[in-house]
This record gives sequence, structure tokens and C-alpha cells, in this order.
Amino acid sequence: MADGTTSSAPAPQTITAYLRVRGGAEAIAWYTKALGAVENPGRMTMPNGKIAHSSMMFGNSEVMLSDESEEWDSPGPSTLGGTTFSISMVVPNVDEVVARAVDQGARLVHPVADQFYGHRSGRLYDPFGHCWVISTVIEEISPEEMDRRAKAWTETAEAPSST
Repeated sequence: MADGTTSSAPAPQTITAYLRVRGGAEAIAWYTKALGAVENPGRMTMPNGKIAHSSMMFGNSEVMLSDESEEWDSPGPSTLGGTTFSISMVVPNVDEVVARAVDQGARLVHPVADQFYGHRSGRLYDPFGHCWVISTVIEEISPEEMDRRAKAWTETAEAPSST
């Protein structure tokens, strides 16, 4: 599992993200190359070439994807002007994955850094408008230690800028 893409999920997921994008085929190619996704068989393509449905594995997690569609009332971030959620992905080597994603056109928002909660994480937007928090677990932390660190962090953290 060198890049976090090999799947042997022990149980079905309860929630599966379903991404809508402008440029579905390009998005699948990007997620495969930049983030190491593996497309599952069964891509459904409309006569106009748009992706009606596809599925990819990111490690042991399935993410579904389709082209955005006005007819189906399914806009993507490009149409909406952004996204309201982020996808968190744990990988063996966050530095490598984030560097590859940025090299492939992702916009880096927060550079990779060690975090108080025991992860080394970075945040980026993919070329299709979705936000990704990519992490490697560097330390297992007890609930008590997490509480202590979170309190210390909130005492020193600056409020986000309103600009």
C-alpha cells in the first residue's frame, strides 16, 4: 500500500462521497494520476460523452463521480463557485501525495505541516473545485492528550481573516 490506493475494505462504508464535476473523464484521469485513485469497472458514459456514473477507490474508500448536469439538478463546484465540504484522506506519505497533486495542478491552501492532533497534513483544492485535506498519521494520541493539545492550540490560534 505504498500510495494508499490498494483496497481490501473489511466492511462496506456507511457514507460514500459522490463528486460532481465539470469534466468527468478529465477528473478521473487527474484523481488517478495525482491522488492514486483506482477506477472501478462499470463507468457509465452518456451519448454526449459525459460521465453519468463512475466509481473510484482511494485506499479502501469508494468515491463516486459524475459530470455535473443541469438536467439532473446536479451542479458541481465550478458552477456553484466553490464547495462547502472537504474530503479527508489518510495516506502513507502526505508530502509525496501533496507534491504530486500540486505538480498536477492542485492549488495548495495550507502547506504540509505537523499538526497538534498527531497528523502531518496539508490542504488543497483539486482542479475541479473540491477541497482535500491529505494527512499521514505520525502519532497516536490519547483522548486526554488530544484535549490538552486542543485547548493549548485554541488559546494560541488566530481567528481566520475575514478578507
